[in-house]
Amino acid sequence: MKFVIDSPQLRRILKENHRVAVVGLSANPMRPSYFAAKYLKDHGYEIVPVNPNYPEILGEKCYPSLLDIPGQVDVVDLFQKPDQIPAFVDQAIAIGAKVVWMQLGIVSEAAADKARAAGLEVVMDRCMKIEYARLFGGLNLVGVNTRIISAKRPLYITR
Repeated sequence: MKFVIDSPQLRRILKENHRVAVVGLSANPMRPSYFAAKYLKDHGYEIVPVNPNYPEILGEKCYPSLLDIPGQVDVVDLFQKPDQIPAFVDQAIAIGAKVVWMQLGIVSEAAADKARAAGLEVVMDRCMKIEYARLFGGLNLVGVNTRIISAKRPLYITR
């Protein structure tokens, strides 16, 4: 049975949970995980990178696994292949995370059922960055809010 989460639930999850462990966060600025994590960090979320291949990403210390992160993790944001999701859900349960969030294109019904049975909320096949922008403002044609209101496209954007 496919579980559907609605906009009020997503809005509540995004408002209440601010420490996000991003599993599979890449240091490459061209990767979706980097772009999404940077956006969330710029919007007040604490990002905890989980990637054994880097010492630091986005100015934050990287951890090799969820089990190595000190302190409470609110959301486990998974940028992983579907066959790897169950192992990370087990880790999310073990650390007492509140939410498991599987990015666009990632669905694992069995792992989601296990997470829900352990009391975690589950979001599948959605992007935290896109949902934040959609629900709190900031989403436009290319997914970035330029803060410029105009019918003409600017030659450059300044902040």
